[in-house]
Amino acid sequence: MNLLLQSLGVGAVPDFLAEHVNRPAPAVRIGYLNDAASPYAGAGFVAAERAQLSDLGYVLTDITVAGIDDAGEFAGLLDGVDALYAAGGNTFVLMAALRRRGADAVLVERVRAGLPYIGSSAGSVITGPSIEPVSLMDDPSAAPELTDHAGLGLVDTVVIPHADGALPPYPPELVARLVETYGSTYPLTLVNDDQALLVQNETARLISSH
Repeated sequence: MNLLLQSLGVGAVPDFLAEHVNRPAPAVRIGYLNDAASPYAGAGFVAAERAQLSDLGYVLTDITVAGIDDAGEFAGLLDGVDALYAAGGNTFVLMAALRRRGADAVLVERVRAGLPYIGSSAGSVITGPSIEPVSLMDDPSAAPELTDHAGLGLVDTVVIPHADGALPPYPPELVARLVETYGSTYPLTLVNDDQALLVQNETARLISSH
């Protein structure tokens, strides 16, 4: 498996894709999974995140899992891309969207089979064993149909983005409370906004993502 789990920004994306996709950047097709951003339609950060990725020269295909009919349709969309990018937003909304039509199982199968996966914030959190710890960052009530908080289980740690407390919605006090509340229950990996967790061949390490 090859995963790049970011907190903010796309600084580590070019090197990651150059290593795992044998195409020049203008020919690299990325599926842009945008469900997490749905509660924030019109917010500046939503358009800015997509623009950052597009400005690197990749071919983006928007994927909204909440709008698909079944898991087979999602599988077909993944057939047409070289990598998947799961954008930021509300972690619980993203997880609920993936589960609604069984897309979560398809995604796990494809990533385990080698599809490069890039997560940003919420897109990084869902890869772990649970999304419960980020209930202090995101509003779980935005996805009332989600009956449990299990993650995809692709990695054995819960990525906690924005861990440096630099973004106003996530001050250092909030991050400290999260660690105090959940640190003894779940394995947590704190990822600052200029970092990413790189997962390759079952090993994970923090790297710079300026």
